Amino acid sequence: MNMPEQQRATQKTPQEVIRLERDLAKYANLMDSVIRIPFTKQGVGADAALGTIPIAGDVAGFALTCYAIYKAKQIGVPQHKLNVVYKLALMDLVVGFIPIAGTLFDIFIRPSRKALDIVHEHIREEYQIRDTAHVVHPYLHEKLEVKQQHSAFWRHPVIAWLWLHIPDLVGLVFIIGLLLATWFGFTIVWAWYQNWS
Repeated sequence: MNMPEQQRATQKTPQEVIRLERDLAKYANLMDSVIRIPFTKQGVGADAALGTIPIAGDVAGFALTCYAIYKAKQIGVPQHKLNVVYKLALMDLVVGFIPIAGTLFDIFIRPSRKALDIVHEHIREEYQIRDTAHVVHPYLHEKLEVKQQHSAFWRHPVIAWLWLHIPDLVGLVFIIGLLLATWFGFTIVWAWYQNWS
């Protein structure tokens, strides 16, 4: 079997690729952004929490990042594209032994998220899949897919968008509420200060 035939034999359907990438995204979210800033990919996950456990946490974080690399290989990402993730994972392991610096490294470098970015770039090139909803909100996307099979209501673009952005919208409402509460509290304290001075 020559190379093009071999590639066609291992080629996956777009649905299979989306499902595999969504699995990797769920994993990357758990590792790197369980708590996320609304409408961003930045957050904190299990990797940073594991990094607070000396040595054992860093080794566990390294092993879990290797699992993300394994998932990327299932999608068909070539080894040379994943070398940068291996390097980040090793760097994460070594720097993780340094108190505080290791935790900060876990929060900002995020090797599992890097693996996901490389996978997404690969499938954009190989499969022309441009949508990112299954990557940004993998759990909600999976549930939406099931709901859409049973009801046309969930296939409406506005309903689907609102469903996928529930965490962002809740986070935004929380931030706005926090800012309003801070402003309200400040005005009360300021009025109280004015009355007493």
